[in-house]
Amino acid sequence: MPLINMPDFSGRLLDEFAGRGAARIDTPVIQPAAPFLDMAGEDLRRRIFLTESERGESLCLRPEFTIPVCLRHIETATGTPRRYCYLGEVFRQRRDGDNEFYQAGIEDLGEKNVASADARAVTDAVEIIAGLLPGRALTITLGDQTVFEAVVRSLGLPLGWQKRLIQAFGNTALLKQLLLTLATPQPVAGLSLELADLLRKDEAALIDHIDRTMQDTGYSTNASRSPREIAARLTEKLALAETRLDGAALLLLSEFLSLELPLSEAAAALAGFADAAGLSFGHALGEFEARVAALQDLGMDPSRITYRAAFGRPLDYYTGLVFEVTQKGSDAVLVGGGRFDRLLTLLGAVDDIPAVGFSLWLDRIEQARAR
Repeated sequence: MPLINMPDFSGRLLDEFAGRGAARIDTPVIQPAAPFLDMAGEDLRRRIFLTESERGESLCLRPEFTIPVCLRHIETATGTPRRYCYLGEVFRQRRDGDNEFYQAGIEDLGEKNVASADARAVTDAVEIIAGLLPGRALTITLGDQTVFEAVVRSLGLPLGWQKRLIQAFGNTALLKQLLLTLATPQPVAGLSLELADLLRKDEAALIDHIDRTMQDTGYSTNASRSPREIAARLTEKLALAETRLDGAALLLLSEFLSLELPLSEAAAALAGFADAAGLSFGHALGEFEARVAALQDLGMDPSRITYRAAFGRPLDYYTGLVFEVTQKGSDAVLVGGGRFDRLLTLLGAVDDIPAVGFSLWLDRIEQARAR
């Protein structure tokens, strides 16, 4: 039995999902913890309620629905494209103490027309919220991780730094901290002068030094990384620590992250930015333009949507489009979603399955309706 009452508009919501071609899917409340710990991101990881099975398996209370829906799809070996919907309780630690609440949403799996699927997800989310909150002014914010990744890759940073920046997308404070580090690199802590010298000059001598140290301290290579692996990791760590972006590159990235304008003007602004900066977005800009056109085809006015270059959502599995809808004048997210093309493969799917979806926060919608 649920510990909290289901919102009174839940039945209407399920009818709405069915009318949009989504089949309801149920997933267990108790989930394997590993997929969430590995793929959901730090923001969610620290708020998960963990437990353990009798066999010592790490489990958790369901903290969100996207990963469970994808796992169920893989288990049932259902073909694609498939459109699923869900409605049920999720469990997360929250600052306000309401750690159990309802979420509902739609996941689109396997639709190969990415622009069309993205546009449908945004349009469905906005129309559903508008139906539940008639007459309310809504704020729609959209970002694109693919465009951000194209800018990061154009800077010529080591892969480790590219990964750090991409994982920080959407976390303004962390991005600022990383940019500050790139502007003023700090030495690697804990390295002796001898080790630092070997790192910069002689790989073979470095490996031999690590091997002798491990033997002298009785540190078994059978239960840990080999001296060669440790040397490679130290070398990479030193390279990342000593990486520095020049002022022009830092200014370029800062200028990109400051872009905020109506979606109707965003593609032209991005093209102008790329020309002025002498970089190429590759396929990212074409996909961006196709999504805007698809939104218009579905009756959405791009001038009502705000594009923010720095906007992301705190889940690591997003790969492209990200968006949120709030009530104007409020920071409370009523619905959020995005594209997660790599997630199903990481969860064990044999074939690549493009995917996009959104989730509604029913407790916040209920509070907004009451007001």
